Amino acid sequence: MSASTPPNASPISFTKPSEEEMERQRAKLSLLFDRYKHKFTTFPKENGWLGEILYMYQGFWLMSKTIYSVETVMAAQDTFRAHPNDIYLVSLPKSGTTWIKALVFATMNRNRYKNNNPLSTDHPLLVSNPHHCVPFVEDESFRTNPSYRDTKSPRLFATHIAYSSLPQSILDSGCRLVYMCRNPKDVLVSLCKCLDLMTIEEAFGMFSRGVNPYGPYWDHVKAYYKASLEHPTRILFLTYENMKLDTVRNVKRLAEFLGFPFTEEEKTKGAVEEIVSLCSFENLSEVNKHGDFRSGVPNNIFFREGKVGDWRNHLTTEMGEILDQITKEKFNGLDISF
Repeated sequence: MSASTPPNASPISFTKPSEEEMERQRAKLSLLFDRYKHKFTTFPKENGWLGEILYMYQGFWLMSKTIYSVETVMAAQDTFRAHPNDIYLVSLPKSGTTWIKALVFATMNRNRYKNNNPLSTDHPLLVSNPHHCVPFVEDESFRTNPSYRDTKSPRLFATHIAYSSLPQSILDSGCRLVYMCRNPKDVLVSLCKCLDLMTIEEAFGMFSRGVNPYGPYWDHVKAYYKASLEHPTRILFLTYENMKLDTVRNVKRLAEFLGFPFTEEEKTKGAVEEIVSLCSFENLSEVNKHGDFRSGVPNNIFFREGKVGDWRNHLTTEMGEILDQITKEKFNGLDISF
């Protein structure tokens, strides 16, 4: 790989699936639900988020009969096949998933779109949701066509799956992972306000017990942090807060880790700053102000506030102190701070 001409990620389709394609996917999902339904009937379960029952699978809480569910995780474990040059972006929901997808996609594909100018009008991030640009591993089990049209360049995927539940092919492939975590207080508030189906008191009670989609939060974060210490060349651990504090520096760091380093000429010409501007909350939220990501899921649901510390506007002082104490106990001895 030449430092002066970084490769691009493999091409994918950036458009929302047609109604025909959505109907085919719904049919495949229905078959998938039937295939796995007998496997988790005895799992521990809790009522709660989204009005759905959460089931504990391999130590983590997952919904059922949704796109991101116990069934699609099981299907990914059974069928997903990683490639050694794959790149995976991992996070809990509401931890900066949309933002890290945009930043990495723009960085990896900066030579594909309009002569290194990510602000050109033909850039996918100016016409499409970042979630169309970076597919989830969980989606692959019910797609009727593969996400990627070729495998000559690195494939870029995202997932919310816990480290211990990742498909074995990902763990065995030697591919690279980027993990993004966020202050649990902001994760809680963003989940609650985004879903808007329970009071903050109800959400706090469940979250503090570890009962949230893909949670417990602390177990999810700890596993990836420890894995990043064991495999520092393969797993990069980031925090949302540090990314917000110095986005330019962290995008350069990301590019180096992923094998897409910026040249000195690119740095001088402001290529990094252009990508940061393209992927800013203000820009992405404007692009996704209207339309649906998929049927019944508006694009703007992925852009609530994007702020650090917004929890102060929603949690009581006591709630904040309780979550701080849980975090201190759970992360004891680990260098994780927000």
